[in-house]
Amino acid sequence: MGRFKVGVQIRPQHTDIDALRQAWERADALGVDTIFTWDHFYPLSGDPEGNHFEGSSLLAAMAVTTTQAKFGMLVYCNSYRNPELLADMSRTIDQLSGGRHILGVGSGWFQRDYDEYGYEFGTAPERLRALGEALPRIKERLAKLKPADPQLPILIGGGGEKVTLRLVAQHADMWNTFGPVENFKHKNDVLNEWCAKLGRDPKAVERTVMIEDEDIDDYQAYLDAGADHIILGADYPFQLDNVERLLAHARS
Repeated sequence: MGRFKVGVQIRPQHTDIDALRQAWERADALGVDTIFTWDHFYPLSGDPEGNHFEGSSLLAAMAVTTTQAKFGMLVYCNSYRNPELLADMSRTIDQLSGGRHILGVGSGWFQRDYDEYGYEFGTAPERLRALGEALPRIKERLAKLKPADPQLPILIGGGGEKVTLRLVAQHADMWNTFGPVENFKHKNDVLNEWCAKLGRDPKAVERTVMIEDEDIDDYQAYLDAGADHIILGADYPFQLDNVERLLAHARS
């Protein structure tokens, strides 16, 4: 086991299914701790009309074509699925994988997804309120399902200091935000404050951070700021050289 966990988000844009599958299988073979994809319906960078694939279907495939890494969505958009359905989908994916799934969820932000797929975009406070209402329902459904999966870890993504980080302190087993390191440190400190206010052990929430490739050699600054788990992004053609470099640091 390395000194910190290493993850990769394999982005389902501007690629094809074979390349996606080969990328997550290679990441698993390299020994990453986690593999993620994202929950969007269109590319977030590059040609907005480029190839793109739906994330939850990819997770079901990932469940049965990987063997070691934990995996999940970074993160599901709460607006796109009824909370009970999201819990049942995640439980089923977890069963397919033999217990390696992470249920990542956030409030949603990419307006094109909403507009083109017929979801009400609303306002950021409305989406956050909906997330706050969904999280207890997700947990309740995970415990009711047959077979149940009440131990499925929940990751919340986001850095909103008044609402999102309070929800993390209340409900999450894992939390993800982004670099640079100054941003991560500040958000991490705010999360610790919420944990103190709500009586939650701050060590009960695993801290994950997505960084840019140019920050890989500065990994220690993120660890010093409180990170447990560093995640890199990967776009087609999915070389994963960046992942190998970070893994070398984690194992040194």
